Amino acid sequence: MNSTLLLILVIIKWNGEKYNVPVDLSQPGLVLKTQIFSLTGVAPERQKIMVKGGVLKDDTDLNTLKLKENQQLMMMGTVEALKEPQEKPVFLEDLSEAQISKALNIPAGLVNLGNTCYLNSTLQCLRAVTELPTAVEKTGINISSNNQQNFSVSMNALFKELDKSGQAVHPVMFVQLLRTLYPQFAERDRNGFMQQDAEECWGQIVHVLDETVNGLTRNGESNKSKKFVEQFMTVETIVETKCDDAPAEPPSVSMETTNKLRVNIGAVSTYMVSEIGNGLIEKIEKNSPTLGRNAIFTKTSKISRLPRYLTINFVRFQWKAQEQIKAKILKRVQFPFELDMVPFCTPELTAKLQPAKQRLKEIADRKADEKIENAQEMAVDEAPKDQKALLEAIGVDSSLIEDPGVNPSGQYDLVAVLTHVGRGANSGHYIGWVKQGGHWWKFDDDKVSQIKEEDITKLEGGGDWHTAYMCLYKSRDLE
Repeated sequence: MNSTLLLILVIIKWNGEKYNVPVDLSQPGLVLKTQIFSLTGVAPERQKIMVKGGVLKDDTDLNTLKLKENQQLMMMGTVEALKEPQEKPVFLEDLSEAQISKALNIPAGLVNLGNTCYLNSTLQCLRAVTELPTAVEKTGINISSNNQQNFSVSMNALFKELDKSGQAVHPVMFVQLLRTLYPQFAERDRNGFMQQDAEECWGQIVHVLDETVNGLTRNGESNKSKKFVEQFMTVETIVETKCDDAPAEPPSVSMETTNKLRVNIGAVSTYMVSEIGNGLIEKIEKNSPTLGRNAIFTKTSKISRLPRYLTINFVRFQWKAQEQIKAKILKRVQFPFELDMVPFCTPELTAKLQPAKQRLKEIADRKADEKIENAQEMAVDEAPKDQKALLEAIGVDSSLIEDPGVNPSGQYDLVAVLTHVGRGANSGHYIGWVKQGGHWWKFDDDKVSQIKEEDITKLEGGGDWHTAYMCLYKSRDLE
């Protein structure tokens, strides 16, 4: 199957302005008109786009127009004038589902475009990384012939549409770009597009963001010397590798980075926190220079930098050679709402994290003692409102203060969970569970519902019910 997206850039000239528009040549004319509507405000039915042979029609196959890269097209049409509103009573039964959702601040869902629940759930969870849209905007990426950059621009536009929409959004362009960059997500069987692995999708999206989106300064400006993922989502570790068979052999020390921590699943129940520690110690086989042969080494990692957002992946799927299938481990993994990562850090980082960790403890203690009604409000009143000034006031190390994407305390709060329903990696269903505006929401493709916090604890697994696959944690605010 050829999964290549026929995407070119054309220039639409209208009303003295020029607009760069990515055109998918496999789509009909109405799709292009809809894109132009989002840029100009001219409704599709009011657009007259001059093309070879006359005016572009809604059902025109764009591939037949033989459009060229950066070709300029003239458009005529006017934005429909706004009518003077007439006051009249509005009744609940008169509102559409979208209007009700908007009024109640219900987040928008994403329409499933054919086994795309793995992508929809991933995107909803990644929206919890609230600084990402700012970083994309500040980077100043525009639509071009570079599909990686187009991918980031499309993702940002999709997030904006979700923010303002009162109904489910169709992520058509984003899905097409994903399948172009990574053809494995365009695999088909006789029933259509196949189900894919959400963890793999998550990793590929983060990789593209790492390639294209600049970091941020503490003032929120673009930092071209850094990448956003490097700042806000990357863990750094100091790794010591020591030979078990030759204790006198000097250990090697190196630094490694990762965008997610993996948690292996045990025989019965697995405690996420314990397995994070176990995962930082592993046995490997490699050549020993003193023994002149392969030997067993112990590789021990200590965290030397914690990002604001920490991704935890539960290793749910394993390859069964005999059956030639990727099977799912259904056992429970217990994960906390509050996560303390200090025990896994180097002594140097542990010392740097203490001032901010101590402040959070004081706030929690005062709240528990009921000396005041709201410990969070107390912290704001007592301390400078500027985050940098606050960190300086409580004695946080300057290396953490100057790193806007770092976690200065080592303390995290759960903000998103991605779950899988079913037994196979290439089947089943993915759902995102995200904390927005102080409430937990269930994102089941286009169906969005508010849930209670205790419902999140039911996602640990242990059967075919919603089984936690990935968790996203955010650095706890000091204010």
